[in-house]
Amino acid sequence: MNSDSRRITLRAATAYLILIAGALLTAAPLVLSALTAVKSPEQFASGSALALPAPASATNFHVAVDAGIGRAILVTALMTVFITCGQLITSVLAAYAFARTEFPGRDLLFWVYLGTMMVPTVVTLIPLYLMFARLGWLNTFWALVLPFVFGSPYAIFLLRQYFRAVPAELVSAARVDGANTLDIIFHVMVPMSRPVLATLTLITIVSQWNSFMWPLVATSGRTWQVLTVATANLQTQYNAQWTTVMATTTLAIAPLIVLFIVFQRQVLRSIAWTGLK
Repeated sequence: MNSDSRRITLRAATAYLILIAGALLTAAPLVLSALTAVKSPEQFASGSALALPAPASATNFHVAVDAGIGRAILVTALMTVFITCGQLITSVLAAYAFARTEFPGRDLLFWVYLGTMMVPTVVTLIPLYLMFARLGWLNTFWALVLPFVFGSPYAIFLLRQYFRAVPAELVSAARVDGANTLDIIFHVMVPMSRPVLATLTLITIVSQWNSFMWPLVATSGRTWQVLTVATANLQTQYNAQWTTVMATTTLAIAPLIVLFIVFQRQVLRSIAWTGLK
């Protein structure tokens, strides 16, 4: 093996070692949470945090479900699905309008709308609360979803850039075949942008699944309590039983891990497309 080959091999080995170390550091809290969730409170209090459970028990999960976590998961899932579907549909429509439709002030309107990304979410908290309080919609499902159900600036920007890269000949050919604007959007643009849509779906699901501040302000009681708020309340209620809190955390993380495994190929394709562009 010559010196160049050794240098390349050494660089590759170093890169893999760094990636493995980063993966271990990232996975360590998740593994520790899962290990703690299947331990008894006595074993957690007396033994090392890294010790394996002996024996493993699902009691903490039963306690968490009895404390209302099951309903909180259902509310969070319903909210997340509703917001994700709404954001994807409205983002696709708005992105196509900004990318392919000519109207006065289009570019100015787009950049002004994109500038709203710089506005901190906490700034809109009080106006939103006052608005929903006057409408009498606090502590309802609509209070959870309406502020976020329409397209986000990031999603519209990403889809607009993708739609602008689609050859104009495809759109013209579709119009020659008799397709109207909605047909072009949902039968030409959307199928071609599946990797980007998968990435946006994953980002939206994660952000809404982990939303905390607005649900905390807009709801009270257990009727429309989301998972993050329920976990925070459970931490206060079972302050001495961290095994129960970790069981709740594990239940909250598990669906996101499954989603990433399902969408990882589309996410990587989207990243590769972005890098090529």
